[in-house]
Amino acid sequence: MIKKEELPSCPVAITVQLIGNKWKLLILRNLLERPWRFNELHRSLKGISQKVLTESLRSMESDGIIIRTVFPEVPPRVEYSLSELGESMRPILDAMKEWGENYKSNNNQYQKNL
Repeated sequence: MIKKEELPSCPVAITVQLIGNKWKLLILRNLLERPWRFNELHRSLKGISQKVLTESLRSMESDGIIIRTVFPEVPPRVEYSLSELGESMRPILDAMKEWGENYKSNNNQYQKNL
């Protein structure tokens, strides 16, 4: 977890530091639906390497955004889900989704105005 004294002074920069890359945002998008297993996430995120997925999940777990649950089975089953902190990001991703949908539907209109 990032220490308070290590956080940027700007609140937007804090958010970007925690979830500001393409893969973390897409992982969050998926986890907003339900818990996912590693291989499910890997298959659903076209272009992500196993290394980057592992690093992103570890970072998000360390920051308290996701929870990694290991089930005592053979073979072991691991699921990733959102923590309460991760759930609190739902409005941010909902706003991004809405903005993206509006941009996509109005893209021709925006380009005509340029």
